[in-house]
Amino acid sequence: QVHLVESGGGVVQTGGSLRLSCVTDGYTFQSAMGWFRRAPGKEREFVAGINWSGQSISYADSVKGRFTMARDNGFNTMYLQMNRLRPDDTAVYYCHSVITANLERPRDGSWGQGTQVTVSS
Repeated sequence: QVHLVESGGGVVQTGGSLRLSCVTDGYTFQSAMGWFRRAPGKEREFVAGINWSGQSISYADSVKGRFTMARDNGFNTMYLQMNRLRPDDTAVYYCHSVITANLERPRDGSWGQGTQVTVSS
């Protein structure tokens, strides 16, 4: 069973920043990885994806220019720096392995608990 542990969420005001982290096992981290989110009453959506080397990164249009994704393969950890947060960024954020050829598509497998991000207006 894959273990994905997300952390770093919290409550911030509009315009604030948060940095999310995701730690997983070394086998899973050999894959391209992505961040997804699920807002209340909405479907899960893609946020950002990164290939193994970190040289290819894709962002959803809604977060481009505000969010930055990075990974540290030495520590099996990836990050999502979120700046200029808005109320519509409020959601539970999840990390998961993704398809290298399509960074927006999650691979099969279990999901972690996620981390709650709440942006107040």
